[in-house]
Amino acid sequence: MMSLVPQLHEYDMGTRVRAFSTTRHGCVGVGNYAGFSVNHYCGDAPEAVSQNRSTLCRLLQIDERMLVYPHQTHGTELRVIDNEFLCQPTDVRCGQLEGIDGVMTNVRGVCIGVSTADCIPVLLYDEDHQAVAAIHAGWRGTVGRIVEKAVTAMQHAYGSMPQRLRAVIGPGISMKNFEVGDEVFAAFAAAGFNMLSIARRYPCKDSLSEKWHIDLWECNRQQLMGQGVEAANIQLAGICTYDRCVDFFSARRLGINSGRILTAIIME
Repeated sequence: MMSLVPQLHEYDMGTRVRAFSTTRHGCVGVGNYAGFSVNHYCGDAPEAVSQNRSTLCRLLQIDERMLVYPHQTHGTELRVIDNEFLCQPTDVRCGQLEGIDGVMTNVRGVCIGVSTADCIPVLLYDEDHQAVAAIHAGWRGTVGRIVEKAVTAMQHAYGSMPQRLRAVIGPGISMKNFEVGDEVFAAFAAAGFNMLSIARRYPCKDSLSEKWHIDLWECNRQQLMGQGVEAANIQLAGICTYDRCVDFFSARRLGINSGRILTAIIME
């Protein structure tokens, strides 16, 4: 394994904040974990994860305890990362991050993030109240409207005004590659989504029959705007992880035993 400088895909979300997604380029890993993965929940070699975490924290100039990401379960639970949380022992912190799919903080110097490999990561930044959030929106979390819940949670926790929030929808699987069964289509329809704007039928990759495809990018963009976030304040990375699996981890292309992208945000 060869150590390199991690290459980050960065987003401009304003002043006093740094937001990014990791790529597969830089640091250590082998096989389908090759590149830069800091997730110790996906079967990667512990020593590689540890080295990559240390390298990222040195790059961000933070202590490793200030890098916080949850053990996601495709749910809609959110966790506030405050000074009380940061002072807890490691085992307590891990317990409080179990089953969490979104984190938020107003503590400077804390890098919060979520792990994805086709699911949709969403970042929020409230410049007025100096608060940030990172959300994991897989299809189940999207159906559960986790992004809407995160905007509401920031309003309650920090007084955030949705129309002032800035958002990034990071790398994830595109509509043309997100082939789903009828039961997934039905779940989105039952949740009240405008199916004409988020779903299409396309030929299957391995047959001439057609299947539904869902636009998760648009689903989450609509949720943000429905909560009052201005369209002009929403950045869409437009990076399909399935198509660009050489640069970003994709579970559908590489299998679930592969690395994960970290999409994260830190107020400096």
